[in-house]
Amino acid sequence: MPDSTTVLLELAGVHTHIGEYHILQGVDLAVPRGGLAVLLGRNGAGKTTTLRTIMGLWKASAGSVRFDGREIGALPTPAIAQAGIAYVPESMAVFSALTVRENLLLAARSGPLDMARVEWIFGFFPALRTFWHQPAGNLSGGQKQMVAIARAMVEPRQLLLIDEPTKGLAPAIVQSLIAALRELKASNTTILLVEQNFNVVRSLGDTVAVMDDGRIVHAGPMAALADDVDLQQRLLGLALGAHQ
Repeated sequence: MPDSTTVLLELAGVHTHIGEYHILQGVDLAVPRGGLAVLLGRNGAGKTTTLRTIMGLWKASAGSVRFDGREIGALPTPAIAQAGIAYVPESMAVFSALTVRENLLLAARSGPLDMARVEWIFGFFPALRTFWHQPAGNLSGGQKQMVAIARAMVEPRQLLLIDEPTKGLAPAIVQSLIAALRELKASNTTILLVEQNFNVVRSLGDTVAVMDDGRIVHAGPMAALADDVDLQQRLLGLALGAHQ
């Protein structure tokens, strides 16, 4: 069994039901400490449900979710966030009536914003400086996604859960996001990323797990999957290089 010195997050035999639907059907997943793990799978495989279960937004009906050696499966979402996990949902969740500044301030658990860190975030997403005092609801979809990602970056976290961050983003913003995630990795932040853009996962991923029908069906180094077109076809039904 992996230990907490090498694995930051571990799911063992996790089942999640949403109403009458049995979505996760025994998920086993280990996320190495300090790396970027990619979670791949066809639409409906259970990737978003996995992230939401880790975050406590949906409760596992069976199995174990351990973070930094501690069982968190029964904790409420605010306690999981306080433990050092941040979640960036696919839905670009922002507080539309609040300014960009106020959105980031709400995410700062320790109090006032660390403006040096905010300046660091501006380096990746300069549009946030422009709209700093504007309501987040006035921003474009791509700009709202920047706010959602910046909220997760505004304070150091042990683990970031990020769901489809490049969806709908312009190529230049995607490159800024890649640079931000690379720097977060270098700062020993662990990242679990759900993403379909192969250029992103190939350039950033250390490890990869593939889901199908609510289970992990493959886990290993990202480089090995990236180099094996036959394995990609078997697991995902497509060659990743052709799926930009």
